[in-house]
Amino acid sequence: MTHSIPPFHLAVPVNDLDAARSFYGGLLGCPEGRSSEKWIDFDFFGHQFVTHLGTPLTDPDHNGVDGDNVPSFHYGAVLNWDDWHVLSEKLIKADVDFIIKPKIRFQGKVGEQATMFFRDPAGNAIEIKSFKDMSQLFAK
Repeated sequence: MTHSIPPFHLAVPVNDLDAARSFYGGLLGCPEGRSSEKWIDFDFFGHQFVTHLGTPLTDPDHNGVDGDNVPSFHYGAVLNWDDWHVLSEKLIKADVDFIIKPKIRFQGKVGEQATMFFRDPAGNAIEIKSFKDMSQLFAK
């Protein structure tokens, strides 16, 4: 896979590798790379994402963003508009318990974006977002 930007690497703790494999590989459709009895590499939308056996992080802190209570610790990906909508429908059909249901944030303003927040089986908060106009990604 060729990337227009360098892929990032992120490793997060999970308490169950089988659940992580089902969630990231099965539900989110992230291809699995190398693995061991302690970790699994995933292609997380073009980025190297690793789940390591460990104590999951907890995050009691939240920040208000456009009327939503956003977990201050979260990670995710920015998808193209159509892929975001396909994934959001898949997650809705799978009865995912959203922290913030799929929606359009900052509607009609600079940085307008589609966003959704949910947790993996270990409780890690994930945000998947998209911009109809990718030039708005870093707009002020």
